[in-house]
Amino acid sequence: MNTSDFDREWRLGELFDARSLERIAPPLAELLGADLAILDRDGAPLWGRPAAEARREALVLEIEPAGYLASSSADPARLRSAGRMFTALLRAEARYRMASALHLEAVTQDFETLKLEHSRLLASEARYRKLSEELEARVAAQVADLETRQRQLYEAEKLASVGQLAAGMAHEINNPLGFVSSNLGSFKRYLDKFAALHGRLAEGEAAWQSLDLDFILEDGAELLADCSAGLARIARIVADLKSFSNEGRPPTEAADLNACLQHAVSVIGTPPAGVRLQTALAPLPQLACNPGHLKQVFASLIRNALQAIQDAGRPGTVRIESEASAAGIHIRIADDGVGMSPAQLARAFEPFYTTRSIGTGTGLGLSTARNIVLAHHGSIELASTPGAGTTATLFFPIAP
Repeated sequence: MNTSDFDREWRLGELFDARSLERIAPPLAELLGADLAILDRDGAPLWGRPAAEARREALVLEIEPAGYLASSSADPARLRSAGRMFTALLRAEARYRMASALHLEAVTQDFETLKLEHSRLLASEARYRKLSEELEARVAAQVADLETRQRQLYEAEKLASVGQLAAGMAHEINNPLGFVSSNLGSFKRYLDKFAALHGRLAEGEAAWQSLDLDFILEDGAELLADCSAGLARIARIVADLKSFSNEGRPPTEAADLNACLQHAVSVIGTPPAGVRLQTALAPLPQLACNPGHLKQVFASLIRNALQAIQDAGRPGTVRIESEASAAGIHIRIADDGVGMSPAQLARAFEPFYTTRSIGTGTGLGLSTARNIVLAHHGSIELASTPGAGTTATLFFPIAP
């Protein structure tokens, strides 16, 4: 409550309104047995009409009069008594007003205190809610990180198994490849000796012709050439497998991603009929990476592109591009094959999700590729239009 409510100078009109005076004044005039008027502090009538010669009795609450009783015919002693009685009513009303104001202020203060406590409780609840949401977000992030690490560990173990298998195959193929190459070389020398013998044995010309040894020498040389070309191709495949397996290399090394792309193309081999494979490889800086893992990524994406064109049932082109910028290395593998719908695109990186028929895909190719790219601090994005093809865009940042 405002302290001025206690020391203020009340006016009669503030304490009693016209309706209150209509209830009080008539009985008071009847007690006086004379005419009566009630005036405010300034002498203005609040009830009744005072005569010019009327006697006034001041109604003093504290120091200054709050109003006056006026009568021209009342006994002075009775007028004073009526004034004291009316003053008592005024003081009672003033005390009531002050008590009411004090009670209202107390209630208001209590209400404001409750509002303040309520706002504090709301703020505390908001803080706890925010903390709870942050904890939930952290737990979700930790769970997602654990799932990612678990998936990466699974992919790493899978890659290690594939690498060991490729290294074992390369070793096993190298053994027969070595002695077959040696035997073919020896056989070629034998044919050379047969050819030299032809010039020396003029008397055996008839026998030579009857056995058609000229054709045997000519066709044998062609067979040897074909075998040598096949062995060279096998040797290249073995080299690619060894390179793919990363055998004998450290987990991370500086590598040229163009060479990794070319190795992946070489591992895949000749494209299916009706499919063209185009490359547009710009010079790239060396990247610290695991070349074997990235070769698997490239091979998987190229294989998917080839399969997409085959699924479309029409001729098409797979285009492989690379370029470097100030930020890093960009690689795009695009096809004009069957494409993916928005729903398929949204689930493309989910483990074990595949758009192919049952038994023709594992659903791990893109998931594995993304995990390997993320492990190299890179990114992979897919853009696809149904019936128009798909483009896989990879980015690898270059460490300063």
